[in-house]
Amino acid sequence: MALPIRILTAVPICDGHDSAINTINLEFIRHGIEVVYLGFHRYVSDIVRAAIQEDVAAIGISSYNGGHIDFFADVVSQLKKKGANDIAVFGGGGGTITHDDARQMKHKGVDEIFFAGTSLTEMAEYVKKHYGKKKKRRMKSKPDLVLARKLTELEEAAGKKAKHRTPNSEHRTSKVIGFTGPGGAGKTTLIDELVLRFLQRDRKTRIAVLSHDPSVIGEGALLGDRATMINSQDDRVFMRSMATRGQAGGLSPATESCLALLAHSGFDYVIIETVGTGQEALPFRNKLVDQTVLVMNPDYGARLQLQKIVMLDVADIVVVNKTDLERAKAALSEIQQRLTQNKRKQEIVATVAKRHRDPGVDELFELITKENT
Repeated sequence: MALPIRILTAVPICDGHDSAINTINLEFIRHGIEVVYLGFHRYVSDIVRAAIQEDVAAIGISSYNGGHIDFFADVVSQLKKKGANDIAVFGGGGGTITHDDARQMKHKGVDEIFFAGTSLTEMAEYVKKHYGKKKKRRMKSKPDLVLARKLTELEEAAGKKAKHRTPNSEHRTSKVIGFTGPGGAGKTTLIDELVLRFLQRDRKTRIAVLSHDPSVIGEGALLGDRATMINSQDDRVFMRSMATRGQAGGLSPATESCLALLAHSGFDYVIIETVGTGQEALPFRNKLVDQTVLVMNPDYGARLQLQKIVMLDVADIVVVNKTDLERAKAALSEIQQRLTQNKRKQEIVATVAKRHRDPGVDELFELITKENT
């Protein structure tokens, strides 16, 4: 089966207009395209870094605040400097970008500009026609680009159910931490806060994040975790978004091989985040991770629901996030009682990940790093 087209979409710095790009993203997904959404208010360096790490075919930029001629040109220029000039750039801006502007932008290397009145279907068909064919791309010398394209090869091998030699997980050089939990518990925000602490503690620390979002076979996907990763926009952080591509359980068919590669690529920590999971999910089998973190929120329902969540039996650390909510105190007590029944060493941590310098996130960070300090 041919792999889906992967593109990255973003809104430039000083531009908070995201209604148009959100609508376009959904249309692309309906046409079977995997969209890595970077969010709004993004610098050129953020966009280029993300496009390279995600190994996308093209970047789509939605610009409504002016300055588009220079901004688009800078994206094209930075891609070329990074050895990724085979990543195309296209975009639009309603009535903001004139036809004369578009001519100048195309002269500077932009593929296409869509104007007001262009149908969503026309945009999607353009992407499918121009970026659907696999290009022959030389392996570059830039480390992030080399790693990104090796990860793509592993995804392609998994899609074809081909055997691919991967490093032995028992001899990995990175500590691998797995995060799972229901959708909306705040896993991505929590990971981003932990990344900030990694970066601040040691200026040499390098982190990889492998993030998952749901999709079905042959369909598109919105890979949106980057949009909420603020602190992770850093050259010492390598982030890759993966669609599940029809596999149940919260991970992708290529996760194990991609994780093994990342764990042997010189990172100090590799963080893997699953799709929002339910009661039955046990995503981290076969010694996939060194440490498992289950993230929950206080509103899980009746106490009986806790007996059904199998991850509570195997998680090393249980994080109750959003403990600023009214039911948090009762939830912490109920979950603690549930963990006591397991009769094994498990930690429980209360956090408010969205809160700056949250002491609970500090506590979680110490638990994760204590074996490595």
